[in-house]
Amino acid sequence: MYFFVTLNLFQGPPCHSLGTMTDERQPCVYILASQARGTLYIGVTSNLLARLWQHRTAAKDGFTQRYDVMKLVYYERFEAMEPAIAREKQLKRWHRQWKINLVETANPDWHDLAIGLGFSPNQPATRHRGP
Repeated sequence: MYFFVTLNLFQGPPCHSLGTMTDERQPCVYILASQARGTLYIGVTSNLLARLWQHRTAAKDGFTQRYDVMKLVYYERFEAMEPAIAREKQLKRWHRQWKINLVETANPDWHDLAIGLGFSPNQPATRHRGP
């Protein structure tokens, strides 16, 4: 059974969504997931490849490492940072189901798009817990 939610007029058109990353330094909004329809993380960066590396290698402690949210399931490229930041803020205000619908419109099987950007399939993060 599928449920579809009509997105409101505030969603705005996606800008250069889902394409190949020909330039490492390009503003992007991205969505990471722990699994299909799992925990979601929305971020913005000027260098998606470097940021994915940080998420995948646990170079920084935080939400994505704590909840194993490392699978790139959606991204949009922009010409400048200002509209990318505005889009990130917009997506963060959306209801969860709208975010899921956005991902499933472009990536219905929740594939890890980072593999297409040159990353190996993600291994589960190894968590080091303190004493």
